[in-house]
Amino acid sequence: MTPPGAPAASLRSRNFVLFFTGRAVAKLGDAMLPLALSAGLIQHGHGPGAIGAALASLTVCLAGFVIFGGVFCDRFNTRALMIGSDLVRVVTQAVMAALFLSGHVVLWQVCAIGAVNGICAGLFQPGVASTVPRVAADVQGANGLIRTAESLAMLLGPALAGALVGAFSPGGVFAAHAGTYLLSALCLALLRLPPAAGCRPAERTGYRADLVEGWREFRARTWMWSVILIWMVYMVTVSGPLVPLTASEIIPADGPGVYGLVNSALGGGTALGGLLALRFRPVLQLRAGSIALLGCCCYPAAVGLGLPPAAMMAAAAMWGVGGGIWSVMWATSVQTQVPGQILNRIHAYEVAGSLAMMPVGQALAGPAAQLLGGRTVLLAGGVIMVGISAALLSVPAIRDLRAVTTRAGAAPSTEPSTGRGDHARDISA
Repeated sequence: MTPPGAPAASLRSRNFVLFFTGRAVAKLGDAMLPLALSAGLIQHGHGPGAIGAALASLTVCLAGFVIFGGVFCDRFNTRALMIGSDLVRVVTQAVMAALFLSGHVVLWQVCAIGAVNGICAGLFQPGVASTVPRVAADVQGANGLIRTAESLAMLLGPALAGALVGAFSPGGVFAAHAGTYLLSALCLALLRLPPAAGCRPAERTGYRADLVEGWREFRARTWMWSVILIWMVYMVTVSGPLVPLTASEIIPADGPGVYGLVNSALGGGTALGGLLALRFRPVLQLRAGSIALLGCCCYPAAVGLGLPPAAMMAAAAMWGVGGGIWSVMWATSVQTQVPGQILNRIHAYEVAGSLAMMPVGQALAGPAAQLLGGRTVLLAGGVIMVGISAALLSVPAIRDLRAVTTRAGAAPSTEPSTGRGDHARDISA
C-alpha cells in the first residue's frame, strides 16, 4: 500500500497527469515562439541581428538567473515560485501580443520582455527537477513520457505558429503563448503535493551560503561535473553551430520545405527516443545514454556530406533518438541520485553549465563557416560527436554510475557505488 504523501506508482495518477499536461502545453507554446518572433520582427522591418538579439535576451537571462532560481526553490515553496513565474509570463506575452497586434514594435521593448521571460524561466526550471519525483515514483518512466510530449510539442509548435501567423498575425501567436502559461499555472496550482523532503527554514542560512553549498555539492559529484564539462565542449563545437549551419546548407540547396521535413524527422526521432527510454531500464543509465549519443554523429555528417534529403531525414531521426534516450537517462540520474534538499540548486548549476556555451557556439558558427566552409564544420561536428560519446564513456564515475529506484534521501553520498557486486541504492526521500 502506498504511504500517505508518497508519489503514485502509476503514471496515470492525478498529480502526474496534471504536471505532464502543464509541461506539454507550455513546451508547445515555447516551440511557437521563435517562428512568431522571427516573422513578426521581419514584418516590421528588422533583420537577423534583431531576431538574434531578441532570442539571446531570453537565453542569457535564463542562464544567468537559473542558479538563483535553484536557491529560491530550495528555500521557499517551489510550486508557488513556479506558478508565479508562469503568471508573470502570462502578462509579458499578453503585452507582446498587444505590441504586435497594434503594430507598435520597438526592438528594445521586445528584448526587455525577453529578458523578463528569461528570468522567469530561470526561476521556474530548477523546480522541475524536484517536482518529477514528487508526482511519480517511476522517475525514468515519467521523464520518458515528458520528453516524448516535449518532442512532439517541438514538432507541432512551428507548424501551429505558422498557421496562426498566416490566419491572424504574430500577435495572435503571442496571445496563444500567454494562454499556454496560464494553463501551466493552473495545472501546477491543482497539484496535491506533500511537503518536499529535506526542506529547511529560510532563516537558517543566507543566500550566499546556499549558493556556496550548492556549488560544493555539485563539485562533490564527479559524474555530474564531468558531464557538464564535456557538454560545454559539445555546445561550442556541435550543438551551437548545428542550427545556423544546417539551415544555411539545406535551405539554399533543397528549399525550406526540405529543411522543415528534416526538423520534423529530428522531432519524431526524439519522441521515439523518449518512448524507448520508457521500456529500456539499464542499471548503468549514463553508460547507456552515452552509447546512444553515438547516433547523433550522423546528422551533422549527413548535411556536411550533402546527402539526399531522405538520408538527411534518417540521420536527423537518429540524432533525435540518441538525444532523447540520453536526456531521459540524464534527467533520471540527476533526480534520483541527488538528495531532495539540494536538488534544485544542483539542477540549476547543471542547467547553467549546459547553457553557458550555447551562445558561444552560435556566435562562432559564422566565422568558422567563412574560414573553413560550413560543410567542413559540420563534418568536424560529426567526428567530435563521436569523441563526446567516447569522452563520457572514458570517465569511470559516469560509465559506472548505478541506477537507483527512488530519489536519494537526506543523507547525500558524494560518489555512488560502482562495484559490480553492489546493489543500487534505494533510499526513501
